[in-house]
Amino acid sequence: MEYSTQMDAARRGIKTKEMLRVAEKEHMDIDILMDLVSKGQVIIPANKKHICLDPSGIGKRLSTKINVNLGTSRDWDDLDMEMEKVMSAVDMGAEAIMDLSSYGDTQVFRRKLTSECPAVIGTVPIYDAVVYYHKPLKEITSREWLDIVRMHAEDGVDFMTIHCGINRETAKRFKEMKRLTNIVSRGGSIIFAWMEMTGNENPFYEHYDELLDICREYDVTMSLGDACRPGCQEDATDISQVQELIVLGELTKRAWEKDVQVMIEGPGHMPLDQIEANMRIEETICKGAPFYVLGPLVTDIAPGYDHITAAIGGAVAATYGAAFLCYVTPAEHLRLPDVDDVKEGIIASKIAAHAADIAKGIPGAKDWDREMSTARKNLDWEKMFELSIDPEKARNYRETAKPEKEDTCSMCGNFCAVKNMNRILDGEIVSIYDE
Repeated sequence: MEYSTQMDAARRGIKTKEMLRVAEKEHMDIDILMDLVSKGQVIIPANKKHICLDPSGIGKRLSTKINVNLGTSRDWDDLDMEMEKVMSAVDMGAEAIMDLSSYGDTQVFRRKLTSECPAVIGTVPIYDAVVYYHKPLKEITSREWLDIVRMHAEDGVDFMTIHCGINRETAKRFKEMKRLTNIVSRGGSIIFAWMEMTGNENPFYEHYDELLDICREYDVTMSLGDACRPGCQEDATDISQVQELIVLGELTKRAWEKDVQVMIEGPGHMPLDQIEANMRIEETICKGAPFYVLGPLVTDIAPGYDHITAAIGGAVAATYGAAFLCYVTPAEHLRLPDVDDVKEGIIASKIAAHAADIAKGIPGAKDWDREMSTARKNLDWEKMFELSIDPEKARNYRETAKPEKEDTCSMCGNFCAVKNMNRILDGEIVSIYDE
């Protein structure tokens, strides 16, 4: 049977191959999954032209997914390095890759991703328009902005971040209310500047129905961008952020009316004590559409360690409803990340996602931890390495400080509580000192 999008298929009772694959990966009954997709509470980003895709589901009752940002810039345009990052991210279990390239032949890289990479692929067409048209920002027309969206859809991109919520009204309120760090979203700042220079309405808001028609044609998931996400603790949950979220809630409803899948992008920088409330507000305003968060970063003072500040916030956000975590690397705020930075960011985000899955009671989440605990009790080092979120690092730590005896580590030696408890409960004599 023919269908336009995964949401359309779910509403018509059609079990797509993408739904069947996601149900298999999530150990979920297909009918339950279809119901969630039909309501917009789960999305399966799957452009019809991304033939090599291994689909993932994002949303309610599913495991928390992570996204890896990468791409070229004017100062760092090595495509081979970016592909190395891509393959490393996929090998480490990242479900999505977001191409944020802002320099060079971006279409070549984008098409390479959608022809070779099995992960979900996302882009931000606003960036690419500036690169593609090679002309001053204010000279780009509304039609040209929309044409770039169609180009990305034709290239096989599964989801696009499009900053529709910062319209003329939102921008006016932003200017009136003042912020410490203004707009820190790249896409948001670009479209805000374009509106200011031209005096025109945001073309993605003004021509939203046409945008939805493109997404429906290719089954592109709309990632409604948060141009007004807070860029520091002081700006968190301010009027600009909340007003834009209200607009995104309205746009979500309009997308669902056309069977277009939607997720909502969220903060940003935010104190720990505001995260739960933000997750609840988004769920209410956007009727349970999946929430995609950058961090949140819970402090502003840790450049070089922002993968940690983001993982803390991400774990809390996902516990209270966020479905999709955008990784943050140690290079955040400082430079384009290299391969090692990407790995550190992925590991931190995966830890946050898994911790949240335990808290949310996702089926199977605790099993991994139980297996690890069993291996520790048995002092089975090889099994511990196998179960580690980063086996290579775990193995290297042990190898660089080999203990005198294989059944201990170099920290505790014969004082090892696990070893001594195993022995005493087995009826053995424990001496410790003279062993």
